[in-house]
Amino acid sequence: MAEFAREHREAAVDRTEGFGERLLGQLLDRAHEMPPQLIAPLVAEEVRAIGGRDVSILLQDYGQLMLVPLPGRGLFVGDPVPIDDSPAGAVFLRAAPSEHPAADGTRMFLPLLDGSDEVGVLAVTLDSIDDDDRRLLRRLAGLVADMLVTKNGYTDRFFQARRREPMSVAAEIQWSLLPPLSMNTPQVTVAGILEPAYTVAGDSLDYALNDDILHLAMIDAMGHGLNAAVLATVAVGAYRHARRADVGLAELYAFMDAAVDEQFGPDQFVTAQMMRLDIGTGLLQWVNAGHPAPLLIRDHQVVEALDSPGTLPVGFGGATPQVDTCQLRRGDRLLFYTDGLVEEHTAGGEQFGEERLIATIERVGPASRGVQEMVRGLSHTLMRERGGTTTDDASLFLVEWSGGSADHLAESAL
Repeated sequence: MAEFAREHREAAVDRTEGFGERLLGQLLDRAHEMPPQLIAPLVAEEVRAIGGRDVSILLQDYGQLMLVPLPGRGLFVGDPVPIDDSPAGAVFLRAAPSEHPAADGTRMFLPLLDGSDEVGVLAVTLDSIDDDDRRLLRRLAGLVADMLVTKNGYTDRFFQARRREPMSVAAEIQWSLLPPLSMNTPQVTVAGILEPAYTVAGDSLDYALNDDILHLAMIDAMGHGLNAAVLATVAVGAYRHARRADVGLAELYAFMDAAVDEQFGPDQFVTAQMMRLDIGTGLLQWVNAGHPAPLLIRDHQVVEALDSPGTLPVGFGGATPQVDTCQLRRGDRLLFYTDGLVEEHTAGGEQFGEERLIATIERVGPASRGVQEMVRGLSHTLMRERGGTTTDDASLFLVEWSGGSADHLAESAL
């Protein structure tokens, strides 16, 4: 591949679609056997083949505050940049490329999208940029994102790059359990955040999109530290096992309840919210096991809390839970959260409370361009309003239902 690139550096740079297809094809052919440490120099080499330079791969840190550069031979490694106030951060939040004049050309930022999960941002400088460059770099960014996700399971380097402070063992366990914290499809979009990112213990969430059904669970294990993390691990594992057996929500609760009780006895528990959303029709079903009610947001206003009789927390052997239903409208959002968000006390000693949460939602929501931007903005705003610290985990998960169909995406463009 390096020889192929060198042949094209000597003459005028060829950026036509045919050249680009050959370049990306060779990269794809090599990717399956590429060791993780060679991803960075390989990407840098491919960018140089089209006349690019100063290549950076920026990854989101665990606190969702900064984009941090991935170190590696051939990459430009600068300082971390804030997500909320930088060109790279704007590209990350909006998942759309952006071009900015630079002293030696044009700096281009491209979102690194693995499916609908955003991995980070690819930055590169070129003397000038035309449509051939844009098309090729967009495809290259997609391939780089796929390689980063694939190789992530074989190395610690990507995890280490994303950490900006030491992480507790409990948090290490929780982060290893999590699915991607964002997913964007034509019918439904989800985004989540866990605070405090580096010491979270008892909070966790899980979801899966199985055909037309979005499955979601949000849990809060009692206690703090390593014991809470282990309790949450059992709860999430039991949830996934029952969900994959395709049982109903009531049976799912019973299975989780038995698993936690058998492992930990009657003195430990998990509050939980389990739901199913038909992304074609907007029919929502949920079971509440001692958890705060999710909030229904319509036109940036909280219209109601989805209260229900519910049942006892998981592990207490509660009665068969009631399965509640709600018909969503297109554009509706659902906010799930753990009690650490509202039970924290402000500097003056007053509990933060649901009313302040709702007021913050209605202030932050209209200024946010999308679900991921809203959940980040909401979490960070709430943290500031609680004085910048938290004595308990405080997690958020936001779902937006758009409806319609995604079948057109499977149709050939040829």
